[in-house]
Amino acid sequence: MKRFAVIGLGRFGQKLAIALAMSGAEVLAIDKNREAIELIGDQVSHAVRLDSADEDALRAQGVDKVDVAVVGIGQGTGQGFEAAVLTVVNLKQLGVKHIYARAENLIAGEVFGKVGATEVIYPEIESAQRWAYKLIAPQIGEKIDFAPGYSLARIKAPASFDEKTVMDLQLRQKYNVNLVLVKRSEHSKTKKSERGGIINVPMPSTVIYEDDILMVAGSDADLANLPQE
Repeated sequence: MKRFAVIGLGRFGQKLAIALAMSGAEVLAIDKNREAIELIGDQVSHAVRLDSADEDALRAQGVDKVDVAVVGIGQGTGQGFEAAVLTVVNLKQLGVKHIYARAENLIAGEVFGKVGATEVIYPEIESAQRWAYKLIAPQIGEKIDFAPGYSLARIKAPASFDEKTVMDLQLRQKYNVNLVLVKRSEHSKTKKSERGGIINVPMPSTVIYEDDILMVAGSDADLANLPQE
């Protein structure tokens, strides 16, 4: 079982700690605020009130033995940012291999990277980007990012794709995306036995029907250009 330390139990840290605990992970939740500890105490493995800028206090709670530490301290004030930076430095000194730091802006993220964070989380920026993409490309369902600017996405085949073969659609030539998989709609025009079925390797002759689920891969910009109707 992976062990996590979530330091800073504001809105982001609290939700993250609870989500990790619900997934079966061992979670040590840390905050300076007594109320924050009391709110989450019965929802994680262990919750403790301490100052994460104190390296000895972190070591005493076994933070040096966690697999992953997430610093979610709010940075609305200069003191909050300073505490977050010192916490990252302390975690690095303790030998924690994977240190994630929540940053409220790109400059803060650069500082965290320089003092030892292995990865920076930008919840506000990333949330805005997800919503912008959702508004621009409503035809795209779930999206998995596998490289900066490139994703594997789920789309519902529009009416314009109905009863056309993969060759007819020319997805790679017209839209610069690759068709990875086809899941037949439960209301597909295919045989009843094929409804809901999955075609792992779509062939040029594979016929697509409206409302089939298509898994496609490509750049976010190209995916956004796929037809909606």
